[in-house]
Amino acid sequence: MSETPQRTALITGAGRGIGRAITLGLAEDGFDVVVNGSANRLAAEAVATEARAFGVQAVVAMGDVGQREDCARIAAEALARFGKVDVLVNNAALRPAKPFLEIEAEDWRRVMAVDLEAAVWLSQAVLPGMLHQGWGRVVNFTGMNAIHGYSGRAPVSAAKHGVWGLTKSLAKEFGARGVTVNAISPGPIASDGDDPSSDAHRQSYVAKVPAGRMGTPNEVAAVVRMLVGDGGAYVNGQMLQVNGGAET
Repeated sequence: MSETPQRTALITGAGRGIGRAITLGLAEDGFDVVVNGSANRLAAEAVATEARAFGVQAVVAMGDVGQREDCARIAAEALARFGKVDVLVNNAALRPAKPFLEIEAEDWRRVMAVDLEAAVWLSQAVLPGMLHQGWGRVVNFTGMNAIHGYSGRAPVSAAKHGVWGLTKSLAKEFGARGVTVNAISPGPIASDGDDPSSDAHRQSYVAKVPAGRMGTPNEVAAVVRMLVGDGGAYVNGQMLQVNGGAET
């Protein structure tokens, strides 16, 4: 019986919160990991150090995924180090709040670049290798913005709807060639990225969740681990909602 080849995962926005939890979860599962961060190299290096404790290789690839050139460079660094990227997790995102009538062109372009276009450029960079070996996993992130539409967050809602469309399209295009593409839609998740973090803010979210609490980054990471593991091989083109039962 042949051994399972060593797999490599590239995770964007991996320096904290959900991205950090995904990175460490995949490292625990035996994946070598590429840790992407945009500005805080110390945080990314700390996550890489934690990942290495599981006995895997971990490298940091800093870059702004909102810049197409940076996406190409991040992917190139991963490929140069490991020769392939088996798993791509497009986690990095911006969620600015601004009244629609006050949105400037640059506001709109920036959210689209980070929340939607980064998934396009990074997928283009790593899919050829996945297709060559006949195995690959892409996990995108949508969110409740992509389901409800939020007042004051039109660019985020539009971008996340785009990610859902991209996910379904790529799943159909590449599913027959061993590559699955799925999306995760987190609900309220308690993490170091909460903004604002007041009790009133948290309670406003918890009130919408039948589970009666906010989720954790590790609970989101657990779904990613399932999707990219053997048990997720027949899950393709889906949006998995990790939201404690919040109405969608």
